[in-house]
Amino acid sequence: MSDLTGFPPPARPAPTAVPPTPLAPPNPNQRVGAVAQTAPTVVDTSSGKADGLNKCPRCGSTDIATQPGTGKLRCNYCRFVFEPPKAADSPKAETLEGETVGSGAADITQPENTQVTIKCQGCGAEVVVDANESMTARCHWCRQILSIEHQIPNGAVPDILLPFLLSKEQARAHIEDFVRKRTFFANGTFKREFTTANITGVYLPYLVVDANAHSNLKGQAGHVARRYQRGSKDHKRTYYDIDIYDVGRDFDLAVNGLTVEASSEKRNVDIWSNTNNVINAIMPFDVEKAIPYNGNYLKGFTSERRDTNIDELKGLVDTQIRDIARFQANDSTQSYDAGIRWESEETSLRGTQWRAAYLPVWLYSYLEVKGGGKRLLHYVAVNARTGETMGSVPVDVKRLFAVAAVIELIAAPIGILIMLMS
Repeated sequence: MSDLTGFPPPARPAPTAVPPTPLAPPNPNQRVGAVAQTAPTVVDTSSGKADGLNKCPRCGSTDIATQPGTGKLRCNYCRFVFEPPKAADSPKAETLEGETVGSGAADITQPENTQVTIKCQGCGAEVVVDANESMTARCHWCRQILSIEHQIPNGAVPDILLPFLLSKEQARAHIEDFVRKRTFFANGTFKREFTTANITGVYLPYLVVDANAHSNLKGQAGHVARRYQRGSKDHKRTYYDIDIYDVGRDFDLAVNGLTVEASSEKRNVDIWSNTNNVINAIMPFDVEKAIPYNGNYLKGFTSERRDTNIDELKGLVDTQIRDIARFQANDSTQSYDAGIRWESEETSLRGTQWRAAYLPVWLYSYLEVKGGGKRLLHYVAVNARTGETMGSVPVDVKRLFAVAAVIELIAAPIGILIMLMS
């Protein structure tokens, strides 16, 4: 039978039970076609502001910070609350053609060029800012705050950012609640030393991708025609009659706001030395509410500059787009209740858009020193937009094994008793 047009199979009497869906084996035929190899179109996303004083529009002070809970800016001198203009509307994903790159996501050509000299417009002094450490500095003469605003070719200034919404106090509450629920198996030293006083608000570097794609999937799917049992009493076995169909799905796919880490350190997951993979568990971010980069938002927080170019992430993005296509195709094949196996998967990209972004995270860290001098750096991360929290805590291995042994001692006689009764 075939279903290449996307219609469900002929109506059958509803089965009384649904068998488990078989897992599809790895498919060597799946692939993602790249955008035609032409030079990318670079869109200038710079603010046009010069480095230096970024003043309050009411009183001219440079003592400006993010207002918790709103994501707006507040002048600490006159208390005026204001909000910079929103990011310009990007083309809709389904209209993209070719490759478009924000100027803040351009290739890093001078990774070692991290020191920027800013001339203070207040007194004329020259102040050196190390972009590896901070994007702002206070003038040592007139004490005004200076910020880096122009896009430099070392990945430190992105196209867009999402402001912090959660305050430090809210983030501390999230982390404390997360750890409290895991204290039973937690290491004793960790429980004595745990404090959220050292949490840090950090802007982490990401690349935000929109894509206009087309997918074609072909394979086989099963539909339970009949379910019945044979045997008697305790020796009954269930059988299924399954109709097999050739299926195909051919559709356009618009991907909006796909975020991928642009820090080589965060992408290099080494479970033996740190638990930085927890960052992936606090997704997603509401990148549709991003604003153009503004150095005022970085005051009071740290930032990590991007050190990865677009070409280094295209393979990862292709894989994620293919996964999205498969999920969408599976969503339209739910009538095949005996599972589906895609034997051919092709996804072609008509257009992509790449933007560099700073996304806000509250981070708690704890260094566990194990026997033999081994060290493991634990993290608890909080999405500073949604409050989603994930992390790891050091485990008391002796207690864990003791509890497991007790459970096994209790479960073993119960299992034997059940076997004797049956």
